[in-house]
Amino acid sequence: MSTTPATAGAVGALAQRLLAEDVVSATALTSGGNNRVYKITTTERAYAMKLYPLQDADPRDRLDQEFRALAFLNKHGISAVPRALIRDDRSRCGIYEWIDGVSVKQAGNPGFAEIDAMLGLIEALSTLTDMPEAAALLPASAHCFSAQTVLDQLDARLSRLRPITKNAPDLGAFLDDHLLPLRPRLANRAAILYEEAGLDMDAPIGATERTLSPSDFGFHNMLKRDNGLVFVDFEYFGWDDPVKMISDVLWHPGSSLDPVLGKRFLDRALTLFTARNGGGFTARFAALYPLFGMIWCLITLNEFLPERWERRVAAGGITDPVAARQRQLAAARQILARVIAAEEELHAIH
Repeated sequence: MSTTPATAGAVGALAQRLLAEDVVSATALTSGGNNRVYKITTTERAYAMKLYPLQDADPRDRLDQEFRALAFLNKHGISAVPRALIRDDRSRCGIYEWIDGVSVKQAGNPGFAEIDAMLGLIEALSTLTDMPEAAALLPASAHCFSAQTVLDQLDARLSRLRPITKNAPDLGAFLDDHLLPLRPRLANRAAILYEEAGLDMDAPIGATERTLSPSDFGFHNMLKRDNGLVFVDFEYFGWDDPVKMISDVLWHPGSSLDPVLGKRFLDRALTLFTARNGGGFTARFAALYPLFGMIWCLITLNEFLPERWERRVAAGGITDPVAARQRQLAAARQILARVIAAEEELHAIH
């Protein structure tokens, strides 16, 4: 039976046992939606300790996913990530190198250096796909190996939100009047582009067309330290379609990419994977990018789901639900406006 410590005192005691060092303090950091993170200070040094409470809504072993990912990257010389040090499955925790830095977004306006660091990590990951150990790594969270999977994920997220609209008329109006009418149009557009390229919407992409993806990737998970940039939070890491990886970076509201930075990222990422996978990659990107934008509209609306608040309670990050939902609904409207605009922009790419 696994048990996750619930108090700072219990966390400190666990850290002392696992590290075999005298723990001076266990300081809770800002909680995410899924986990609790502590800075563990010993008489020797500092560590990051991450707790992964079990969740009915997300049965994946997030500890295993993240620890194995970082251990793999550490082994193969990827220095822009923390070192994975100790894991304890019974208490659902991992201990990692402490990165003495600040959030990229807090440090100031991210620029070309941050974008180029992201592109550097993507390129480095693409070179590791042929490593024997890479085959044992799991697919990324919410991976999409076929166009039909993208549509299935979109519809599944819609079906989770539909019952809630009875008590959330503003959500219902947004879905019925704006988002739902766009779904068949974009699906039909994708089908046409796939047919023109000789691709099958139902067929998964081959192993050589996949890449290793950080998945939750962007400025929101980057730290700046004196000697460079470091990427954190790899619990969603794994094999995925590079189309999805690129799309997620561009749509993720946590990054809010400036258009100039977004274009730099897109142009170079498209060049990298087109050279590797050929014209089929470009066609798939043109077909699927707007659909991933719709999915991000729905991800943004997760604040309306009751289980989201259970996860926030478990992670120790509780906020006002009414204000959060209104804020996220406004963000979803903004993303949807970009999705509509992207239809026209993609004609220049395809």
